[in-house]
Amino acid sequence: MGERRPLYVEILIRAPMERVWELTQNTDQHPRWDARFSAIIPTGLRDDGAQTFRYELDLGIHTIRGTGVSLGEKAQAGGARTSALLFDTDDRLSPLGQGRGYWRYVPHPEGVRFITGYDYEPGYGAIGRVLDRLIIRRIVWRMTAWSFDRLRLWAEGATEPERIRWWRFGGPRARARNCLSAPAGRSTRHVMGEAPETLARIENHD
Repeated sequence: MGERRPLYVEILIRAPMERVWELTQNTDQHPRWDARFSAIIPTGLRDDGAQTFRYELDLGIHTIRGTGVSLGEKAQAGGARTSALLFDTDDRLSPLGQGRGYWRYVPHPEGVRFITGYDYEPGYGAIGRVLDRLIIRRIVWRMTAWSFDRLRLWAEGATEPERIRWWRFGGPRARARNCLSAPAGRSTRHVMGEAPETLARIENHD
């Protein structure tokens, strides 16, 4: 079957760190640029400071629903920031099951290197594991990368994300190919090993 590889997406956003942080951490703003979510609804704060939430993805004929927890941290060396995430769903129609991931915000002379690494258990049982390897994981990567470029266009200018399309006509166009799919000069094999320590913290919370 081959080894399941985590997903990695990286893009340079030529905008201030605070703007990128706000557009990604605010639960009202986040679904506006991220095609993986239609809604993110905060449900509470844990004693470790992590935010719990419900999420939705409206597919038209069906809405996938799940839950998650995230923890952002600003106090990083050199002005970097991180955000760790766990998510899960009981929806049998979801191609993604339980997952974990992170965002890294790395200062750059021209703005912010915005990076994600994440992995998940495929849905649909044994058939889903085959489909994930053949096609679903590639689609999920492209959806994530397209969303990152959509975020870039919004953060760098005044274009509302709802006006940004994936096709050629009808407004500004985001492109998945503007993102990196692996760390420079390396494979994605060790992407999850580079997660911030806050990911282990929220995983091990009682």
